Amino acid sequence: MLDREGFRPNVGIVLLNSRNQVFWGKRLRTHSWQFPQGGIKYGESPEQAMFRELHEEVGLLPDHVKILARTRDWLRYEVPEHYIRKDARGHYRGQKQIWFLLKLMGRDSDMNLRATDHPEFDAWRWNEYWVPLDVVIEFKRGVYQLALTELARFLPKTNYHNRYLRGGPRGPRDDHDLPSDLPPDAVENETLHDTRPPADDLAAR
Repeated sequence: MLDREGFRPNVGIVLLNSRNQVFWGKRLRTHSWQFPQGGIKYGESPEQAMFRELHEEVGLLPDHVKILARTRDWLRYEVPEHYIRKDARGHYRGQKQIWFLLKLMGRDSDMNLRATDHPEFDAWRWNEYWVPLDVVIEFKRGVYQLALTELARFLPKTNYHNRYLRGGPRGPRDDHDLPSDLPPDAVENETLHDTRPPADDLAAR
């Protein structure tokens, strides 16, 4: 389902824990990390699509989270042509996204990356809010920056002072003076939740 400009409607999810750290998922069998996201199906509202994607990719149900905010308008990114299937070139340009900020009301153990037969992630961890954008695929970085900046004003006050710039910690003066991201080594909680099957299982896929 594309709009007239060739963008597919999509949702993105920023999931917070009680320390305002965000769910950071490692894409299946790659070295890139990202937030949960997915397309909006025909007849779905953005909120309905968000809850469906949340369950499909993270294994959480609506009762496990609380919606804190969403972006006001669509945020768009274009996909480079060499990532687009040949039969879609000339029609498909990229994604337009509504981003949701959620707070986890359940426990880490409620999450299940294999809630479906088509997992998106094979590992996850909690990361500081200003995620290291250099591990995000390049054409998505601008949208991540826009979404995190717009949603930052809705962060619960706990840990609201934990903002960083590339050069180190600094408290921004106001909502317009927000850091771009965290350096790769600035992960406070480095626990990696690896859900990959044994090597023999992967080889069989």
